[in-house]
Amino acid sequence: MNSKFENNVLTIYMEGNVDTTNAEAVGAEFESIRAEHPEGQLILDLEDLHYISSAGLRQILRLKKREKDLKLINCSSEVYEVFDMTGFAEMMDISKAYRKMSVDGCEKIGEGSNGIVYRLNPDTIIKVYKNSDALDDIKRERELAKTALVMGVNTAIPFDVVKVGDKYGSVFELLSAKSLTKLMIEDPENKDKYIKIFADMLKEIHSTPVKEGLLPSAKKTAMGWVEWLKEHLPAKTYEKLHALVDAVPESNMMLHGDYHTNNVHYANGEAILIDMDTLSTGNPIFEFASIYLAYKGYGELDHSLVEDFIKLDWETANYTFEKLVDLYFEDKDEAYKNEVKEHARVVGYTRALRRTIKRHPESVDLIEYYKKQLIDLVEKTDSLAV
Repeated sequence: MNSKFENNVLTIYMEGNVDTTNAEAVGAEFESIRAEHPEGQLILDLEDLHYISSAGLRQILRLKKREKDLKLINCSSEVYEVFDMTGFAEMMDISKAYRKMSVDGCEKIGEGSNGIVYRLNPDTIIKVYKNSDALDDIKRERELAKTALVMGVNTAIPFDVVKVGDKYGSVFELLSAKSLTKLMIEDPENKDKYIKIFADMLKEIHSTPVKEGLLPSAKKTAMGWVEWLKEHLPAKTYEKLHALVDAVPESNMMLHGDYHTNNVHYANGEAILIDMDTLSTGNPIFEFASIYLAYKGYGELDHSLVEDFIKLDWETANYTFEKLVDLYFEDKDEAYKNEVKEHARVVGYTRALRRTIKRHPESVDLIEYYKKQLIDLVEKTDSLAV
């Protein structure tokens, strides 16, 4: 056994086998190492432990009685099965080792604020999370994907959690599907067909009711953006913007939250939604604000920002947004559609202004641009809901 004491956590690394021939010695070694560092949480790293007998289990049990916060990590499938069959997995915090993978040479098919998505092979993709401690985020996204699927939205379900370097990844099966972005690039003559698929999937999402409290409120998130900007906007603009967002009625209908053509894949006549960690509920205006930014808003001063993100040229990106609004609101007149776009800009610029001030305070021209647009739009806007 080796050990490391860091950030008030004592980690003991076990290697080899624990059976009747050495179990007592293992117990004594636990005592000796713990005596050197009596404070802090104790973690046993079992990545290199190949076998443990009942005699070894008794030593773990003795340790658990003294160490209430004991954690066992990186168990091989064989060792974990022993803990599971004997009930130890119910008594203490035990986690399996994660399969190690590499994305070197893999096609990057999308990137969001939380992670980067790569294609591993024709049938599978992997989302590598930017946060090195992303297990809770991965668990949440897996549950959200299952929730959406149960509610009838066709989603890619993650089937494995892996390690990619020092980060975690979630592996999805997509069965040779291609993103709508890629299809539009490969087959530009049929881009309207793919935008229709894009619009139909959005309608399906927005017509899916969600049990109260299951997903976060998009309106509540937007109110947070507004309140953060209080010190950055004229008082009159802030007060009216706050009132406008506050007046948007709550809705229990599903929103994706990061909806763009990189996150909708297509194969065998079927659209498949990915990247589910931003699911929420609310009025569609919050969704259209996000879509507006992705296809137009973020690139208004520098077209390359949209082109790098969406992977479509500026003209096609703009066309996609305009066509999406036309198809989604096909039963409405042009005046209504233009109003939706203006409302989307209000919410979108609110988000973009906050994001730019927080992440890129040096981008003075962009901050001033978003601020001016927002002030002008708020002054002539009376309602945001669609």
